[in-house]
Amino acid sequence: MRCPFCSCMDTRVIDSRLVGEGDQIRRRRECTDCTERFTSYESAELNYPRIVKSDGRREQFTQTKLRSGIMRALEKRPVEMDQVELAVSHIEHKLRALGDREVKARKVGDWVMEELRALDQVAYVRFASVYHSFEDVRAFLEEIERLEHELPPELKESQLDLLPGESDEKTE
Repeated sequence: MRCPFCSCMDTRVIDSRLVGEGDQIRRRRECTDCTERFTSYESAELNYPRIVKSDGRREQFTQTKLRSGIMRALEKRPVEMDQVELAVSHIEHKLRALGDREVKARKVGDWVMEELRALDQVAYVRFASVYHSFEDVRAFLEEIERLEHELPPELKESQLDLLPGESDEKTE
């Protein structure tokens, strides 16, 4: 690596340490010419597949766009940022694990729905309403009923009620 002080191409690594969760390495370097020291960071370059939109357009996957879509659905909901980051991480892992060069946006949307379903029912229904283009109240009610019947009991306990009065019915 080139020295930022004298531009010499000969530098040596003095110390290496993991940074954060181990996805980056911090290296202390010293120039063999001017003996100045500096820090460099090294991280893996991950290539995500391109996303194929429903109209056939292709675009690069961006973590920012994924996170903002999830955050929009979770707006004003009692979900911690750590849970959001974990959901984003799960989806990114699935993208990398596929090993494909292109992935349909529909598949990514399905993964987002899975993550939101486990995080918060209201956010799930919000996202589903846009994702499935609900046209009327009946479509909302059908999705809510399907969600209520298909949600595993351990997830139901950690969720707030979707409709008022549901907890009253459960205790009777």
